[in-house]
Parts: sequence; C-alpha cells; structure tokens
Amino acid sequence: MASLTSISQSHSFLMKPHLINTAITSARPNYFSSNFLPLWSRSFFKLPRMTQKNGVVVVSATTAEKPKKRYPGEAKGFVEEMRFVAMKLHTKDQAREGEKEVKEPEERPVTKWEPTVDGYLRFLVDSKLVYDTLEGIIEKAPFPSYAEFRNTGLERSEKLAKDLEWFKEQGYTIPEPSSPGISYAQYLEELSEKDPQAFICHFYNIYFAHSAGGRMIGKKVAEKILGGKELGFYKWDGELPKLLQNVRDKLNKVAESWTREEKNRCLEETELSFKHSGEILRLILS
Repeated sequence: MASLTSISQSHSFLMKPHLINTAITSARPNYFSSNFLPLWSRSFFKLPRMTQKNGVVVVSATTAEKPKKRYPGEAKGFVEEMRFVAMKLHTKDQAREGEKEVKEPEERPVTKWEPTVDGYLRFLVDSKLVYDTLEGIIEKAPFPSYAEFRNTGLERSEKLAKDLEWFKEQGYTIPEPSSPGISYAQYLEELSEKDPQAFICHFYNIYFAHSAGGRMIGKKVAEKILGGKELGFYKWDGELPKLLQNVRDKLNKVAESWTREEKNRCLEETELSFKHSGEILRLILS
C-alpha cells in the first residue's frame, strides 16, 4: 500500500506545478558553497559573494588585493635599504654579503697593497676636494632637506686640511687635485642641483664607507708607509657610533617623504658612487 504522505506530495506537485522548480532548487546542493570545498583550498580561493535582490541572484566579484612588494631592509628604514645595496657591491674579502668579483687593484685585500707616500698624498688631496664639495653643498642647501645634515660631526674637510699641513711640514710637496677628484666633485655639484635623492646616495656612501672600511684602510696604509701615525682624517670628535646613528635617523626621516620611485632612484645611484670612490682610492697605489 502506497504511503499517503507520498501520494499527498505528488498530488500537490500535479495541482501546483510552480512548486516543482522551488523544490528542485532547494534540494540541489550548492557546489559553490565553501562547505563543498576541501579545507586546504579555502585559503586559496575567495568565492564571489552572492546576494538575492527581488528574486534575482546577484554575484559580486571580489578582487584579490596584490601583496605589496617589500624591498630588502625596508622594514628597518631606508638607510638599511641603502646599506643592503652597498654591501652587495663589495667583494667577499671586504664584506660578508659582498658579491663583486675582484677586478681592480684596490679591490684586492689591503694586506697585499703596496702604497706609496706620493700616491697616498694624491688620494688625500682628491678626497679633500670631494669633502669640500659635499660640505659646501650641504651648507648652501639647494634643497631644504640637505640642511638636516649640517654639523653632524662626520665632516672631514678640516681634518684633511690639518693632515696635509702635517705632510707639508715633513717636507712633502702637496700635489694639485687630479682627474678622479675633480670629476667626482663636478658631478656632485651638478647632481645636487637637480636630483636630491641621487645626491643623498653619494652623501651616505662617502661618509659611511669612510667610517668603516676607510678607517681600516687608513690604519693599514699608515703601518706600511707612515710608521703607524694615525691621521686626523680617521678621528672624530665624539663617539662615532652615536654620530653615525644620528645621521641614520636623519636620513630615514628625510626618506619618509620620498615616493618608492624616488627611493629606487637613490638606490640605483649606488654603483656610480662606488665607481667614483674607487677611482680616488686607486690613487693610493699609484
């Protein structure tokens, strides 16, 4: 004997055919529901949101937001980004993170250098020209941000002037600036007027490189040709770590107002900064 309930339901569908579509629709499983996706896939797929308006299903697509690209060192501030790029341009002997192959004489370990006093004087004279130029630009401040870097305690021009005076007292002839120093000074003057981000790259690399590898080079060279005498070029008034940190903070503050494109332009200038500095450093071996 057939179930009265089943007969009753069948009768309802025959008498009211519009109920068939509703019944089938409600019985059909929604394969697009997250309940029908395996757990591992739910974090990879974001289903479109479906709402019903006046009996019509409206599907609104959601666009996945692209993750922001992070640059090496960015989380610690822009100075760390500059440091990261600079370290890659060192050789393995110069820095643990270095990737550059040794090609030039000054890139060899300092212990293998054969410096001369005349070459060292050329290096000091050209270095002074570059520092004179840098410190003059900072003083004039063609861009207001440059003024942040006045009187940081890292200035080297006066120290170099006294060192050259000492050499003169020892009977040495002080040479005129040579091509590497003149070219770099002219480039810095031009750059400072039109591209502050690129100029700041040179400012950072010149001062910070001298406070690190530059000091080590000065010590080794002095041991070989000056009887170990420490020049004022390698001395600072005050605690060097604190002076450097103060400038780091200022650099990070200035860079906060830069766009990503401006920051990248600054980073891209690093290789040229190393090229000019390397040409001046090479004078020690001339």
